[in-house]
Amino acid sequence: MSPRALRHASERPPASPKVGVLRGVRIVELGAYISAAYCARLLAEQGAEVIKVEPPGGGDPARRHGPFPDNVPDVERSGLFLFLNTGKLGVTLDVATPSGASLVLELVRRADVLVHNYLPQDLERLGLTFERLRQVNPTLVLTSVTTFGQEGPYSRYKTYAINAAAAGGAAHRIGKPERYPITTPYERIDYWGGMNGAAATMLALLVRRKFGRGQHVDIAAAEAVNTFGNGVDTVNYVDTGSITRRHGIRTPIQYPYTVLPCKDGYFAMIIGNDNHWQRWLELMGNPEWAQNPRYQDRVAMGHDYPEEVDELVKPFLARHTKKELWAMCRERKIPWHAVQTVAEVLEWEQFKARGYWQRVADGRGVKWTLPGPQLRLVKTPAGPLEPAPTLGEHTVHVFGGLLGVPAEELVSLRRTGVI
Repeated sequence: MSPRALRHASERPPASPKVGVLRGVRIVELGAYISAAYCARLLAEQGAEVIKVEPPGGGDPARRHGPFPDNVPDVERSGLFLFLNTGKLGVTLDVATPSGASLVLELVRRADVLVHNYLPQDLERLGLTFERLRQVNPTLVLTSVTTFGQEGPYSRYKTYAINAAAAGGAAHRIGKPERYPITTPYERIDYWGGMNGAAATMLALLVRRKFGRGQHVDIAAAEAVNTFGNGVDTVNYVDTGSITRRHGIRTPIQYPYTVLPCKDGYFAMIIGNDNHWQRWLELMGNPEWAQNPRYQDRVAMGHDYPEEVDELVKPFLARHTKKELWAMCRERKIPWHAVQTVAEVLEWEQFKARGYWQRVADGRGVKWTLPGPQLRLVKTPAGPLEPAPTLGEHTVHVFGGLLGVPAEELVSLRRTGVI
C-alpha cells in the first residue's frame, strides 16, 4: 500500500516552499495550548518548518477552546488554534507509547529545534530529557517554555497563566486600589513566555552556527511577567523599600495619566510635559477654573486630587466622540488616542496600511481574519500566512516521507492508535 492510499480525505501536501530568514530550519513542537505553540508560530512566520505533534483523537486542547463560528464546537475551526498554528505541518502521535517515543527521537535526529511546554517530570517520563536528546542530536536546541522553568522548587508544579500572574507579582499591580488584585487577561503570560522562547531560540541558533553545538533554552513565564509587569517596582522596593500599589484607571505620576469616558466610548489621556496640558486647556476653551494655580500643578493633581480634576474635564469629553477628540488632539499635537474596540481595531487605517490583517482558511476552507507576522524584517520579509493544519493532516507526509516509515508500518501504527 502506498503512502498516498493512507491519506485521510483532509490530508493535503504541504504548501509551497517557505520564505524568510529561518528557511531551512526544522522545528518539532510538542505540548499543548499556548506557550510552546506561540513560540513556534513566531519562528514559523520567519520561514522555519514547524512540525506540530498532537495526540491522536482529540489533538491539541486548543482545538476545543474556540472561539467557534456560530458557537458550534469544531476541532478544525477553533479561532485560538488557527491563530497559534498558522503555517505549520501537523501530525498525530502518541508520544507516550514506545513506538511513538521512537518516532519522536527520529524527528529530533532530523531537527534543529524541539519546542515544548512539558514539566520536567513529563520529559523524564517520556525519555525526552536534554541529556537523552543530546545523544540523538548533539546540535539540537531544546526550548522549554513553562510557567516556572525547568529548575527550582516550583518547576514540577502543574500551573496556568493565572498562577504566574499571582506568583510573579503582576496581579499585585492590576485593579482598583480599594478592591482585590486581578489577573492579566487572555493568558497573556503564556504569550509572553512564548515570545521570550522564540527570541532565546534565535540566540541559541546563532550560538550553534558559531560554535557547532546545541543547548537547552529554559524559559519561565513567571519571570517574563515579572519583568514586563512589575520589574521596575521590584527594583524600587529593593533600593527604597517602597511598594507600588494598584491604581485602577490611572497612574499617579502627573495629571493626566488616565482613561476617561467620552460621548461614545473612552479616551486615553497620557502626557509627559506641560505644553500638552496647556494645549488641552486651550482646546477646551481655556475654562475659568484652569486659571487657578491648583490646576496648573500637574504633579499635585496627579498625586493628590486627580478625581477632582476628572470631574472638570469630563463634561467636555462627554460632548465629543472618540473620532472628534482624536482629530482635535492630532491637530494640536496632543498625543492622546481613543480606546478602540475590537471592531474599530479591525478597521483601523494604520493596521490596514501595513497589511497587518491577513485572510487565512480554516480546515473547512472558510477564511478567517488573523494578525499577520509579528516580526517584520524589511529586507527579508516573511511570506503570507498559511493555514493551520487539520488534525493529522501531514502525518503520512512526515512519517512516510521524511522518516521513511514503510506504508505497512504506518497502517499498523494507525490501527493501534499510535498515529
